Amino acid sequence: MRVLIVSQYFWPENFRINDLARGLVERGHNVTVLTGIPNYPAGTFFPGYGFFRNLRQDYHGVKVKRVPLIPRGDARGINLALNYVSYAFFACIFSPFICRERYDLIFVCQLSPVTVGLPALFLKKLKKIPVVFWILDLWPESLSATGAVKSPNILRWVDKLVRFIYRGCNLILTSSKGFIPCVASKGVAAEQTRYFPNWNEPEYLVEERSAELPKGVVLPQGFRVMFAGNIGVAQDFDTILSAAEKLRDFTDIKWIVLGDGRQSEWVAEQIKSRGLINAVHLLGRHLPETMPAFFAQADAMLVTLRKEPIFELTVPGKIQSYMACGKPIVAAVDGEGGRIIIESGAGLAASSGDADALAQSVLDMYRLPREEREAMGMRGQQFCADNFDRDMLINRLEGWMGEVVAAR
Repeated sequence: MRVLIVSQYFWPENFRINDLARGLVERGHNVTVLTGIPNYPAGTFFPGYGFFRNLRQDYHGVKVKRVPLIPRGDARGINLALNYVSYAFFACIFSPFICRERYDLIFVCQLSPVTVGLPALFLKKLKKIPVVFWILDLWPESLSATGAVKSPNILRWVDKLVRFIYRGCNLILTSSKGFIPCVASKGVAAEQTRYFPNWNEPEYLVEERSAELPKGVVLPQGFRVMFAGNIGVAQDFDTILSAAEKLRDFTDIKWIVLGDGRQSEWVAEQIKSRGLINAVHLLGRHLPETMPAFFAQADAMLVTLRKEPIFELTVPGKIQSYMACGKPIVAAVDGEGGRIIIESGAGLAASSGDADALAQSVLDMYRLPREEREAMGMRGQQFCADNFDRDMLINRLEGWMGEVVAAR
């Protein structure tokens, strides 16, 4: 098949859509990606990129075509809105000219924002191409939950936009089973919806964890509880820091944070003001290929989400990555994410926002014999192989895509 992927984010930004595009090429498909200029998460264009630089690239056989956008900046208010709107606008303007090839199908990767669907629907109308839409973030629910948008009028307008986009697609895929009722409430028929979760990225598998840490990086000695990913409102760092405060007397427990995001400065300030400098260590953002080396040095992996109804439906992609590396998980997540951790036996899950329960879970994990922690990690790894295997899921996606193309 000739597949056009529409995604605001793509390599060198670190998202699973990169691996999916590679996977489709490996299976003999002709893949083109319509994306923006990389600027996530720092908010500025990556070195070597600009409005007129590196707009056409090749990524492991994937043809990458970039359109201008306004960078995220500090990812607040008007800056983030302009970033979202500018990609959708310029993708609509330029796509007919830079995506002239014949395509069998358009595949949309919808993180934030949902407006990524607009250029896809525009091309569908123009070229009569079916659209498959993969939802990894529910709008407008996530906008309300994170406090990004508080105006009821704006949220109602976004809801209408979401309904328009969903109904214009031939097939909707959801990264969580919990998303399916929300999609149905937008007027999408059940037969047009499929569950398509994140998968275990191959670089996190146990046999691939022999890489060394980046030069100059030294991890603190002790029991290492490691968080990797975005440092934002949704990740509820207040609960993490409060739990760390409650375990202050256990000086051997070290909280290690890999990543950055819009709350990085606030977290750094809180670490100082709460007297947690010796307990919580911000190591910044590192290349994706170095993550297995970091994970190999962890005693437990940490995942948290803010206490909001929408996040009860969400399964953070890091859960699959943590499971794949064979490490036990400590979580403060409700709903689907917590259910997967408990059902798999991969770790301990407390309720979102409950710092006392998170602290107790970390302490319980700390007191477990190493053999029991390793058994948790192995159970998670097996569950991941059975339910989130990359090849199995991409094969399943191929079948669905073939059905959509055949029905056009």
